[in-house]
Amino acid sequence: MKALSERQQQILSFIEEFIEEHDYPPTVRDIQSGCGISSTSVVSYNLDRLKDSGALSRDSEVSRGLKLAGQKSGTAAPVGIDTVAVPLLGTIAAGSPFPMPENDTWSDLTGQELIDLPQAIVGLGDNLYALKVRGESMIDALISDGDLVIMEQASSVRNGQMAAVRIKSDNTTTLKHFYAEGPRTRLEPANSQMEAMTFNSSDVEVISRVIAVWRYMG
Repeated sequence: MKALSERQQQILSFIEEFIEEHDYPPTVRDIQSGCGISSTSVVSYNLDRLKDSGALSRDSEVSRGLKLAGQKSGTAAPVGIDTVAVPLLGTIAAGSPFPMPENDTWSDLTGQELIDLPQAIVGLGDNLYALKVRGESMIDALISDGDLVIMEQASSVRNGQMAAVRIKSDNTTTLKHFYAEGPRTRLEPANSQMEAMTFNSSDVEVISRVIAVWRYMG
């Protein structure tokens, strides 16, 4: 086995302890949080080095696809936890547009922070991404500052749906309930203390629609 760095030894110890406690392997995000690592890409790099050293095997297509070297078949094997990883692209409020992947680059998100989500909620994860909410404009829809909204890329939505839209005239984005009303489009907050905004319909571009809200309770 190749010599391991201090960080790789830390990650390996964390994986061993996690499996012992939970009977299944940790996700990349679990390792990032548990080892105090700056990003998921750093975790992935060190997991690949651990794989190269023979300390563990890794199936990068499976959310919890880690197996320690010498682990017996059938004991704490990588379980097919039905999760998919979606990229966290940025924040959503009334601010700057976030960097959307192009149609041919959804599968190439190296370096992006990834969020593991239940497949039962988000399906296969095609054209999905997460945004962190800034502000209180949607609190009556139970979406608070700091929550993650899971978005599906879309160019149109039904009236009343919650959507991320871009205001072309000032190149900002916002998360609101969407209402197309002929030549005008109304963007309605879910906060009784805030008023709706209206724009020329030609000035509003739908970017994506909300399919789920994800909140960390830790």
